[in-house]
Amino acid sequence: MSRTTVTLDPDVEAMLQKLMSERGVSFKVAVNSALRRGLGADRPRVEVSFPTFDMGVPQIDLTQAIRIAGDLEDAEIGHELSRGR
Repeated sequence: MSRTTVTLDPDVEAMLQKLMSERGVSFKVAVNSALRRGLGADRPRVEVSFPTFDMGVPQIDLTQAIRIAGDLEDAEIGHELSRGR
C-alpha cells in the first residue's frame, strides 16, 4: 500500500463526496472503488460479435489498392509542391 497526494477537480471531489455519503464509506474506499471501476478491474468481460454480410464478388480488383492509393498520394504531394505549398 502506498500513500499518494492527488489534487482533485471540484466536480470529482463532489462525486466522491456523494459516493461516500450514499455508501457510507471512507474517502479511501470511495477513491479505490472509483479507480478500480474506471480502470476496468470490476468489469466482467463481455463477448461482442458483429454481424457479417456476404457482399458478393468485388467488381474491381482490389489487389493493387495500396499501390494505387500510394500513387494518388504521391501525385497530390507533387501537385501541392508545384503550387508552392
